[in-house]
Amino acid sequence: MSYGRMEEKIGELEAQVKELLAAAEAVDQAEDAEHGSKRGDELPDELRFRQQRLEKIRQAKKALEAEAKAAEQRRREEKAAKAKAKGGSEESAGGDEPAPAQAVKPEDKAQRNFTDPDSRIMRDGATKSFEQSYNCQAVVESETQVILAEQVTQQANDKQQVKPLIEQLKVNLDSRVPQELSADAGYFSEDNVNYIEGQKIEPYVAPGRPKRGAAPAPPVEALAAGATIRERMAAKLQTPMGKRTYSKRKETVEPVFGQIKEARGIRRFLFRGLGSVQAEWSLICTTHNLLKLFRSGWTPQVA
Repeated sequence: MSYGRMEEKIGELEAQVKELLAAAEAVDQAEDAEHGSKRGDELPDELRFRQQRLEKIRQAKKALEAEAKAAEQRRREEKAAKAKAKGGSEESAGGDEPAPAQAVKPEDKAQRNFTDPDSRIMRDGATKSFEQSYNCQAVVESETQVILAEQVTQQANDKQQVKPLIEQLKVNLDSRVPQELSADAGYFSEDNVNYIEGQKIEPYVAPGRPKRGAAPAPPVEALAAGATIRERMAAKLQTPMGKRTYSKRKETVEPVFGQIKEARGIRRFLFRGLGSVQAEWSLICTTHNLLKLFRSGWTPQVA
């Protein structure tokens, strides 16, 4: 339900509750006069349903307002950090302080899901339709298609998932890291490339989707000394090594999601809530790995 619709529905339900309460009071008095008094706290089913629904909508409305307030706070903090990095002050970045009502009120089209409030509306990459979803992440080893780290996020954008996944990878591998890491354009940012390199991992992250008919990136040796990270990465992926390494994604991570969704038929979660969905995704990834180990003929060594 959208925020604008919530405001309309709350007013509508409040009027209905008031009307039903008046009607119930009249009936109660008439029945008391005819049959005597009962406890007096029994609610008619119709009224109880509307009161419960009214409370749910109020809670959802408060949640949307809290999200809008948090998003505005993050925006201001990011703006202040950028101003400070450019030599300005944090105070100078706060000149466009919005009015309090504007700072906390969501857009009328902002939505909240009553069935699973933790889920978010995301675009399905295959059908291009919008669905209530979670964003499932996985780091996959190229030789065995074993999942080394997994995560579920409410964010549709993948850019914020690089660091959490690598940190989880380090935990799972006892602080070890791979020599190389490839990821599609959804994970590219200059901060992500710097972070990956800081972990002593060679990154192969597409800086964007190539446009049809666009000229190829210049070779690495032709780049100027002040070339950006995006320009250097584009040139790197045009080298024979870059093409060979990045092309491994087609036989590494993509088949894993195909095996889970098509071969095993796992196309939706059975649980609700971010914590439960994270646990379910971890179980799905664990059973995927067990199947890989079993089919490879691997057997544990006796200590």
